[in-house]
Amino acid sequence: MQRPAPRRRPRFAVVGNPENRRVTLFAEAVLAAGLPAPRVVAWTDVLRAGGAEFGPEEIVRIDSPGENTQVDRLLRGTGDPTRVEGSARWYAGFTAALAGLRGGVRLDDPDDLPVLFDKRRCHAVLHSAGVPVPASPTSGPSAAPVRGWDDVRALMREHRMPRLFVKPAHGSSASGVLAVETGGPGRIRATTSVELTADGNLFNSLRVRRYEDERDIATIVDALAPDGLHLERWLPKASQRGRAADLRVVVVGGRATHAVVRTSRSPLTNLHLGGSRGDLDTARQAVEAAGARWSDLLDVCERAAACFPRTLCVGVDLLPAVDWRRSAVGEVNAFGDLLPRLTGLPGSGAEGLDTYATQVAAALGGAPARHRTGTSHA
Repeated sequence: MQRPAPRRRPRFAVVGNPENRRVTLFAEAVLAAGLPAPRVVAWTDVLRAGGAEFGPEEIVRIDSPGENTQVDRLLRGTGDPTRVEGSARWYAGFTAALAGLRGGVRLDDPDDLPVLFDKRRCHAVLHSAGVPVPASPTSGPSAAPVRGWDDVRALMREHRMPRLFVKPAHGSSASGVLAVETGGPGRIRATTSVELTADGNLFNSLRVRRYEDERDIATIVDALAPDGLHLERWLPKASQRGRAADLRVVVVGGRATHAVVRTSRSPLTNLHLGGSRGDLDTARQAVEAAGARWSDLLDVCERAAACFPRTLCVGVDLLPAVDWRRSAVGEVNAFGDLLPRLTGLPGSGAEGLDTYATQVAAALGGAPARHRTGTSHA
């Protein structure tokens, strides 16, 4: 990855929402490095002005637009950030705004971000690079269209997928995601955070709920389909203390530097939906007890990040199999680094640093380079 040339007192800039915790934590990391406070350019200003200009040596971090009423109104045409629908319009506005950013040394590549925010395109890139991913009929050159629930049902039969995840192509934070499973004749269940109101509108909720009436599931899917849908085979996950478990692994400068185990009693392990942090040492012991190597799991994450070599930092959702021996990549997140109070993995070169301090160090040329010969993450 190309690094900005070291300077005596470089200046950082952030494109984001000033009130977002990510922006605050990154600013704190910059100040802790003894550098001037970063210039924060609000997404609302970028969207209204059609772009923003940065100095040629300014180091620019692009951050998530996040949940903001004004930003949602500008990107999705609605002032209610809890609504699920409208992600295709959001995506179009977001990518157009990225094209309007000029100058600076980018920590997030403007060509990578549109791929990372399209689950179909991202899945296809990972698959073509040999990164293990769940099977999907909606990515790659032979991708099937999904115009509604009838198409989902047909693809489930054609690809023998009685259990699958239905995801908005441009969603994040599990917004609009349904974990669908079928049983005997007429038996179906969808687990999701979507709240379906009596008038047919969809809202994000912090409560995970289950729908067992196929008419309700069809109503949700039909409402989301115009925004684009991505289907993935539901892989049985590993467990920890009786709870489904996966990992969010942050890769900075090509090296897996931070990891957290996420556990849940539902198929959705997102921490804001009631998931909780599991024990990383226990997960590593389970991997090694199964005859696998912990470094091999981290290597899968690094291979996924290597598909986006011009982007400094990504968050990889790693899905360990039930036996903890194998794993697959569920998603690669452009803004998946919000892991407060988490310091670097042993042997990563980021020990004692949180995800933001690690990125600042990497941007200044001091990040641990990825190296495999004679080294281990353990």
